[in-house]
Amino acid sequence: MLKNFAHIDTESIDEAAGLLREGAGSSRIIAGGTDLLSVLKHKLEPDYPEQLVNIKTVEGLDHIIADEEGLKIGAAAKLCDIAGSAEVNDGYEALAMAAKSVATPLIRNLATIGGNLCQDVRCWYYRYPDEIGGRIRCLRKGGDYCNAMTGENRNHSIFGAKKVNLSGCSQNCPAHVDVPEYLACIREGNLDGAAAILMESNPIPAITSRVCTHFCQMNCKRAEFDEHVNIGGMERYVGDYILDNADRFMKAPEAESGKKTAIVGSGPAGLTAAYYLRRLGHQVLVYDKMEEAGGLLRYAIPEYRLPKDIVKKLISALEAMGIQFKTGTEIGRDIPVSDLVEQFDSVFLNTGAWKRPLIGLDGEELTTFGLDFLIEVNKWMESKIGKDIIVVGGGNVAVDVAITAKRLGAASVIMACLEDEKHMPASEEEVARAREEGITIMNSWGPKEILRQDGRITGLVLKRCTQVFDENGHFAPAYDDENTTTLEGNSILMAVGQKTDLSFLGEELELKVNRGLISVEPDTLKTSIPKVFAVGDVTTGPKTVVDAIADGKKAAVFVDSFMTGQPAKNYEHPLGQIVKFDASSSCHSQGAKLPERPREERGLHLEDSYGLNWEEVQEEAKRCFNCGCLAVNPSDVATVLTAMEAEIVTTKRREKIGDMMKKAHCHLVDEDEIVTEIVIPASAKEYKTGYDKYRVRDSHDFAVVSVASAYKLEDGKVADARIVLGAVAPIPLRATEAEAFINGREITEELAGQAAEIALKGAIPLSKNEYKVQIAKTLVKNSLLNAGSASGK
Repeated sequence: MLKNFAHIDTESIDEAAGLLREGAGSSRIIAGGTDLLSVLKHKLEPDYPEQLVNIKTVEGLDHIIADEEGLKIGAAAKLCDIAGSAEVNDGYEALAMAAKSVATPLIRNLATIGGNLCQDVRCWYYRYPDEIGGRIRCLRKGGDYCNAMTGENRNHSIFGAKKVNLSGCSQNCPAHVDVPEYLACIREGNLDGAAAILMESNPIPAITSRVCTHFCQMNCKRAEFDEHVNIGGMERYVGDYILDNADRFMKAPEAESGKKTAIVGSGPAGLTAAYYLRRLGHQVLVYDKMEEAGGLLRYAIPEYRLPKDIVKKLISALEAMGIQFKTGTEIGRDIPVSDLVEQFDSVFLNTGAWKRPLIGLDGEELTTFGLDFLIEVNKWMESKIGKDIIVVGGGNVAVDVAITAKRLGAASVIMACLEDEKHMPASEEEVARAREEGITIMNSWGPKEILRQDGRITGLVLKRCTQVFDENGHFAPAYDDENTTTLEGNSILMAVGQKTDLSFLGEELELKVNRGLISVEPDTLKTSIPKVFAVGDVTTGPKTVVDAIADGKKAAVFVDSFMTGQPAKNYEHPLGQIVKFDASSSCHSQGAKLPERPREERGLHLEDSYGLNWEEVQEEAKRCFNCGCLAVNPSDVATVLTAMEAEIVTTKRREKIGDMMKKAHCHLVDEDEIVTEIVIPASAKEYKTGYDKYRVRDSHDFAVVSVASAYKLEDGKVADARIVLGAVAPIPLRATEAEAFINGREITEELAGQAAEIALKGAIPLSKNEYKVQIAKTLVKNSLLNAGSASGK
């Protein structure tokens, strides 16, 4: 049932366009209404218009005029009138054929050419009615997956998908790395291209591939089919390649901006910002209190996960770009922050979270802070670690602490964490690794009492945790104090988080803070003081490395804008393009696994895993679905107009239909844009045009496959050709290679067959629509033979 909406008759296109602009997304154009009313009736989209702007009342919008320029058709011209028009049938016959093939006489008497061009796709997932179990949130509706990739797809594309939204992997990655795009480069053997794409969003992939939680893999839609794509393994290969060829991928800028920025802290956010700011031509000086740059990457992540030489190679590459590092310098002690504000054009605070949080247990002073344990691991190697170790915490740091303690010689290591296993902050891979090392994990337990004797720890009493977060998602643990258990141990390592230390700010810099964190504007990361920006853990509390990278790039954009006075650069991923995937991706397969060092050979200073080789990387890249919308363009007239190289006139532009189709995301025109006229050049009359389509029923059904053609014949040979495949791709598809093949040649049965094969050479049929390939070949062949027959050959 239709919901109530306002229906406004308009007298001019300007009036209609104005109402669309004023409606700001709550208004829709209606002309014939045969498609729109069905969309509204079944509530296919989550947003329902408040008003429909009727343009059928605009006088003269249904014109069909032939003049010297060509054939001009108003957007409100009905398909029945186009099919019977003398002007259309005088040299533009294929358009009349297409108009006549649409649906039923009843629909053709209502439907307009503009509506046919702008209609929504006919995909059953997209058009699944809301009243039958709720609408399906596919890619086209803001979701992250096209159900047709592994579901029912007999009427879908055989020539790839349209990128209408970010893929699930990119959506889930805080840095929004364009994973499918760089994997496409890998499939093509273009390793340099993959590296360039990766560096646009993440300048330290050799590091993230080793330590990232890989949120991308968690939302890889292939996991619902068999196993997720091993994105991290491929990222590692590309990241190592980048560092090995840093002189090509991390170049100094060609021109200097004359601006300089100070970055306080060399953690992942600071290094990311340094890279992007230097690439933009700014002088960058990075301060760090530690003796070597890299922050927690250098000091707190064990070498068996992240070798120190990887961090050193990254720092060397950044230095080669012209970035300066001043280590062993503590801001606030050695140099006041106020001095940096005076001397630099911008200051970027990225001091991280290194401080120990206390949870209020008696005897807590006898425990060891997990982060300190990791930083000072060499000191522990020189002394003797306790026999029985208890680690409190459930994140990756806690796992690192536990494994390190085990490898230092502890006989028993037990982890106790508040969360159940499903909700542990540590990644699944790290939890599995801990168990493989013989570490016991006690889920849903929290510390109650530290047992001690003569000033030494003897154990820990745990209490059952019944809740970690409240209904609003805030950290609010609740316990059953009567349900307890006791662990024996002589060392307790606390890994329950880290705090920021803002003492370096001093009193002369009145920076706004909130609960121990520097306050920033969420959109720009500006602090309360001009010139000063802050990013990373110092503004949010402890988060992941990839979160820091995302913030670092975001801050670099706004720091650059602040220093140059130019608008902030837009780094959004392009949408609308046709993307391809490997034909084998629809077959079940297992994801590539990184080779592991044998357990008996593992230690603290050798990396646990080896990388994939190039052949393995390319094979794994083939498993990527390259998620896009697989719905086909349903318009009959669009296919013909593409063959005739028609132009579409709107309230915003005049453009060839082929170009407009390529640029479009989900819809041909913007929400506040109206198609007003279609112009077919007079030169189209020089061509023999045709249109044919295959459908299940002769009446009503949309095309399963269609072909529009325009052949210019001279002396019995093809002088020019345009072959357009319809209903086989997200847009009407020019078979340009087949066109080039037949140009200058006489049409024969053999030539037509060869052209048909070439036209379908790049097809990537899905699991249930390979039949479309043969039908399309037949229609292409017939179009050529019909043109040859008409010319007397």
